[in-house]
Amino acid sequence: MKTSNNPALGSTLDSFLETENLLEHTQAVALKRVIAYQLLDVLTQQKLTQTDLAKKMHTSKAAVSRLLDPNNASITLRTLLKAAHVLGKSITISVD
Repeated sequence: MKTSNNPALGSTLDSFLETENLLEHTQAVALKRVIAYQLLDVLTQQKLTQTDLAKKMHTSKAAVSRLLDPNNASITLRTLLKAAHVLGKSITISVD
C-alpha cells in the first residue's frame, strides 16, 4: 500500500482551511453570500430595485450595492438589520 506525504490528505476542508488561516474568512464569505442572495430574492419578490431599497433605508445606492455584493463580507449588523426591517423581514443569528 502506497502512503502519501501530503498531511492534508484525509483531513476535512475545515481543518485544511484552519491550517491555512482561511477558515474564518471563508465562513464569513459563505455566510454573506447566503444573506445577499436571500435579500436579493426578497427584492425580486417585492419588485424593488436597489435604488428603492436605498431610499427606504435612507442610505446610498453604493451602500446597498455593498450590502448585496455576495463577495463583500464587511457589513455591519446595523446595516443588515435595517435592510431586513425595511423589507418587513427579520434576522436570526445563533452561535453554535
